[in-house]
Amino acid sequence: MFSQQVFLQGLGLGASLIMAIGAQNAHVIRTGVRGQYVLATVATCIVVDVTLIALGIAGLGALVEASPTLMAVARYGGAAFLVWYGWRCFRSSLRGSASLALPAEANTVTLGRALATVLALSLLNPHVYLDTVVLLGAVGSSLGGDARPSFALGAMTASVLWFSLLGLGARRFASVLGRPSVWRAIEALTGSLMLVLACLLVRAA
Repeated sequence: MFSQQVFLQGLGLGASLIMAIGAQNAHVIRTGVRGQYVLATVATCIVVDVTLIALGIAGLGALVEASPTLMAVARYGGAAFLVWYGWRCFRSSLRGSASLALPAEANTVTLGRALATVLALSLLNPHVYLDTVVLLGAVGSSLGGDARPSFALGAMTASVLWFSLLGLGARRFASVLGRPSVWRAIEALTGSLMLVLACLLVRAA
């Protein structure tokens, strides 16, 4: 039975977690500015989040918390990927206006590569599991059976709205965000964020 109160609870908690700046959000912004596979990237982020939320509320959160080995593999693998991705952003920033040659770059970025990148940033980041599977899963699974679907729907709606707004909004304002000076700042900021997240992952071990 649908509960509006529980739905809003899931929507609010989901939004508060997903809106925090992270690797996933930064990549969606970069994709939107570049105008490369924006819809595919947004859709992939939504599918990953919705799937993990459903699994968490179904009980996967407890299993993840009970597996130190699984978390260790995700932590160090994710840190390595974030360092590599951060280095790429810094290199792009140092190239200056050359990084804005979107038509030329579009020829080198395939749909498969774009999807592989967003999947790696989503699935190799333990924070994604902590937010969706563990935290949302713990709250959702603590509710009564009748209330869980409403909570899950609210959290999933937050994911759909946020990633759509982020990707399409970045695309809409690409003319401003894509200026050489602004773009270099975005790339440098993204690279710094990736390195900070990598350090936090390793320190959490």
